[in-house]
Amino acid sequence: MANIDNAKIVILATDGFEQVELTTPQEKLRQAGAQIHVASPDGQAIKGWYFDRWGDDVTVDKKIADVNVEDYDAMVLPGGQINPDVLRADADAVQKIKDFAATGKPLAAICHAPWLLIEADLVRGKRLTSFSSIRTDLRNAGADVVDEMVAQDGNLITSRNPDDLDAFVSAIVDAVAQSRSDRNAA
Repeated sequence: MANIDNAKIVILATDGFEQVELTTPQEKLRQAGAQIHVASPDGQAIKGWYFDRWGDDVTVDKKIADVNVEDYDAMVLPGGQINPDVLRADADAVQKIKDFAATGKPLAAICHAPWLLIEADLVRGKRLTSFSSIRTDLRNAGADVVDEMVAQDGNLITSRNPDDLDAFVSAIVDAVAQSRSDRNAA
């Protein structure tokens, strides 16, 4: 895995995120050298969902509305069924995702989080994957849907479920390293 020392990555989430889909990228991206910020709608701690029950609280660093997308090298959107369903109705969250996508920097979504990419109108003509139950939603929004551990199209990185976390995090690290290299060369 590439080294991404001093990269800044923001994770957008709210209550009901799939526990391991936030905590695993958070931990592994830190191990790769990145500084991680978690942002929630109200800037308060959020509670995870652990497969079939409520999980742990996660400390939040800032409100989603206060995220400056230019400050970050990547954005990560954890899944779970509850988290992206709530966030896609949050105007600040959807706008931050649109704004971040416009930077061209890596935007990664796993499991049900591609719902947020649909809401931000980012999927038409893109090759993406997701949790099986929302693939029809992606197709209906114009995505080319594949069943692979990781699908990358431009700056969008998507994965299916917690079983794909190692490949998902590896793809994020590689994309951040490449994006930073491209920006430094420009």
